[in-house]
Amino acid sequence: MTDLLDSGERLGREELAALQLERLRATLRHAYENVDHYRRSFDAAGVTPDDCRTLADLARFPFTTKADLREHYPFGMFAVDQSRIRRVHASSGTTGRPTVVGYTDGDLDMWADVVARSLRAAGARPGHKVHVAYGYGLFTGGLGAHYGAERLGCTVIPASGGMTARQVQLIQDFRPEIIMVTPSYMLTLLDEFERQGVDPRSTSLKVGVFGAEPWTEAMRKEIEEAFAIDAVDIYGLSEVIGPGVAQECVETKDGLHIWEDHFYPEIVDPFTGEVLPDGEEGELVFTSLTKEAMPVVRYRTRDLTRLLPGTARVFRRMEKVTGRSDDMIILRGVNLFPTQIEEIVLRTPSVAPHFQLRLTREGRLDALTVRAEARAGATEEERTAAARTIAAAVKDGIGVSVGVEVVDPETLERSVGKIKRIVDLREPRES
Repeated sequence: MTDLLDSGERLGREELAALQLERLRATLRHAYENVDHYRRSFDAAGVTPDDCRTLADLARFPFTTKADLREHYPFGMFAVDQSRIRRVHASSGTTGRPTVVGYTDGDLDMWADVVARSLRAAGARPGHKVHVAYGYGLFTGGLGAHYGAERLGCTVIPASGGMTARQVQLIQDFRPEIIMVTPSYMLTLLDEFERQGVDPRSTSLKVGVFGAEPWTEAMRKEIEEAFAIDAVDIYGLSEVIGPGVAQECVETKDGLHIWEDHFYPEIVDPFTGEVLPDGEEGELVFTSLTKEAMPVVRYRTRDLTRLLPGTARVFRRMEKVTGRSDDMIILRGVNLFPTQIEEIVLRTPSVAPHFQLRLTREGRLDALTVRAEARAGATEEERTAAARTIAAAVKDGIGVSVGVEVVDPETLERSVGKIKRIVDLREPRES
């Protein structure tokens, strides 16, 4: 396998640490000298870039949050002149101003390199055809995957999202070996294969590279068995670069190796901000090491995971994201994540792997209803039994009572990107 590794992947841990410190010090200096926000926040915290003499010293520097990026919308976090910006991406901005990210020529080259590295780790090789079903446009998924696949030497099929029936036809006609898509949309494609009477195991697909939302081992098993493929996880977020921050290796499937020569990870307590040792679960924080247009210093991702030693690569691994600190539902004192419900739904007979959580308020108490789609052909008795099974499993496994509705197939809204798992229908409490 060593002949497949690039120079960064061949570093030893000591060499990597020395490179990280050199790049970290340069990033802190670049941010401090060129971004007003960082200069003010560093000064307020009483630190300067020269105070970072070891990697551990990074903990002395202040966090960056999504609110900071929105406050400086659109270009206030850029660290280079506008004339050097070659591309702009942005989040959807559904809960406020979008977060805007800029890229220089150098940033775009680095991004293509880390996505190519990710695809190679996933099992893709030059000459493979890659069906990209992530959305194109301001969302980073489509173009990030596209240029990385081309950098590796693959043939790209830029399908984007939507037009599900056509996507199934393209997969049959163009015969790609690799598909890149959100796991929830892969299940939508599975529904369409079955609707068309096509055996999904008969396709040319060998590997699915899935990201942009948390997904579970149960969903991996469902996809792998349905399509007869290897399903691996890719991780990224637009504020840090886009897809390609970390990747699961196809030979181990034991968590995502973080490309630590470009992105320095920390795990912190989501409430206190204290840095936690490797192996403990907390919130993932990233500092970019090689970004030019928009360096980020200790960016709080809100994703919950833990750091583990490397296996297939020298770089440390992050476990599959179990949820987001801002997606956590506190229901009558019990912490609950959508991924916990997903595991229960996936193992329940007669229901499809499509569900939604609806929060309401009954009197003074919050209530949660799980709405799951029935599988085609499920009888009323089977639906009733499935609802009881889900309610009992949530009560026994999580410790809270929920309502369950098993609805008709294709009742819940499909998403071509990130699926909206939580619908909050509660009225604000009166103060």
